[in-house]
Amino acid sequence: MDKLASGSVVEINGPIVTVRLPNVRNGEQVRIGKLGLMGEVIGRDGDQALVQVYESTDSVCPGERADPLGHPLSVELGPGLLGNIFDGVQRPLSAIYAQSGDHIARGLTVVPLDRERRWAYEPSADLKVGKPIAAGTILGTVQETKTIQHRILVPPDVSGEITELAAAGEYTVEQVVARVRDATGRVHELKLYQRWPVRTARPYRRRDHATAPLITGQRILDTFFPLVKGGKAAVPGPFGAGKTVVQQQIARWSNAEIVIYVGCGERGNELVDILETFPELTDPYTGRLLMERTLLVANTSNMPVVAREASIYVGVTLAEYYRDQGYDVVMVADSTSRWAEALREVAGRLGQMPVEEGYPAYLASRLAAFYERAGRVETLGGARGSVTLIGAVSPPGGDFSEPVTSHTKEIVQTFWALSKELADARHYPSVDWTDSFSGYVTASASWWHEQIDPRWAERRAEALGLLTQADELARIVNLVGPEALSPAQRWALEGAGMVKEGILQQSALDEVDSFCSPQKQFALLDLILDAYHQGQELLGIGVPVQELLKLPVLSRARRVKSSYSSEQLDELKKFQDEVREAFGQLRAEYAKPGGKRR
Repeated sequence: MDKLASGSVVEINGPIVTVRLPNVRNGEQVRIGKLGLMGEVIGRDGDQALVQVYESTDSVCPGERADPLGHPLSVELGPGLLGNIFDGVQRPLSAIYAQSGDHIARGLTVVPLDRERRWAYEPSADLKVGKPIAAGTILGTVQETKTIQHRILVPPDVSGEITELAAAGEYTVEQVVARVRDATGRVHELKLYQRWPVRTARPYRRRDHATAPLITGQRILDTFFPLVKGGKAAVPGPFGAGKTVVQQQIARWSNAEIVIYVGCGERGNELVDILETFPELTDPYTGRLLMERTLLVANTSNMPVVAREASIYVGVTLAEYYRDQGYDVVMVADSTSRWAEALREVAGRLGQMPVEEGYPAYLASRLAAFYERAGRVETLGGARGSVTLIGAVSPPGGDFSEPVTSHTKEIVQTFWALSKELADARHYPSVDWTDSFSGYVTASASWWHEQIDPRWAERRAEALGLLTQADELARIVNLVGPEALSPAQRWALEGAGMVKEGILQQSALDEVDSFCSPQKQFALLDLILDAYHQGQELLGIGVPVQELLKLPVLSRARRVKSSYSSEQLDELKKFQDEVREAFGQLRAEYAKPGGKRR
């Protein structure tokens, strides 16, 4: 029996199907039963193979046919990806809808990239017949969208001598645009697209140190707990804490060139909201539609559990492909907890020994392997690109000690911990400044120093210190009341309150405040801390803290974030002068002869 010979179904256990296929390889794709359900070999036992099936196995019977396909789970990589919405195994939802309507028929086969559409291809000027060519070299370009130029790459496993080159013109993704003869004499036909197995990381030349921050437009993320391009971050939080909104804001406003949003096992209504709103959003950097640089992978909680597990790898492989073209890519995975639950269910059906809370022993290594695919690299073609991974975590009951959250916390370098208490108090984004951390502060500081203001690190540390002091004072107030506090301590509470309301709180629904540029972020931080320092000086000359708390400019300072856009920095500066003037008038009243007494 050759390796592509058919076999038969032996046993069905939910999404795990045992088939008799003596020569099938581990990781190979298989079609199961009369419906042709797609699956992937995950284990071998003699002449039998264990297959995890991406679709429901209801009505599949022992004895039905099983056909190996000869290749692992792979994605098609080429022009036509951006602006599209795929399911967990890269089937475009628009094409699925055209074939089967609102309900996805099982066994449906849809090619990811349109085979009929013609693309205007422009070959690279420096390539000629007879010239050697290396893996990762740019063959030519296609204008995929008005925003993004798609670079057609030599596949990572191909190199040799060019024997044929296509001229500029319009081609479908199936047409050959180059032929390359390798060292063994084999001729490879290169098309506008290539295939790549999703569980294998795409190769690169070397890693770079990531130093440029990923600007999300969210003050508490950019200013207090920064993430760099090529970094890895987690957004853990209980139900209702606002994880999805935080991730949507990152996808909408981040300064990455390509955005990939993977909805992995989340509720259908949340993904529907994303699918309906994203095509209507405007890119703040180009003024064009955001979908021109975005692609979505939608795999809801009511879809087959095994497809949920695959969708994470589909998303990160697509991200690596655009990284190899020299782009900065951010991938948002919502959520890795649902992905881990898929691992747990499959492991349980396989009879593997459960460890922490029923998860398999390899949970930590799988998480680490996934996040390891983030990074800023020098590509095989010599370009620079990055993949930034941001994974949501949904710990049951908000318990950050549960396995998925605790393992993720050890792997990532930026941890945006969401608090149910802050969310209940309508403080959004509900990122807890006590539990959150960033390992990229030092790397980001040089960028802020050069591009925004040399005082960034100092101001950031001071604001965090003020928040920590206020948390300690709040416990005293809860025990003995505010009368136990000194004027300086009461003013510290007021200063921390201004930081929380004037900087940390940010409405995703406010047209002005939804996005905040780095320049405006620092201007607001400088404004609040400057007001706090002036209050401290007045306390030092005997001004009662009650007089300070009555100043009208303090309440305006809390709301000024929504009054001026990121382009109105001059107006923001004028308001800061108003604040100083108000404090100066109060100082003059206490300093002049016959004025107010201490």
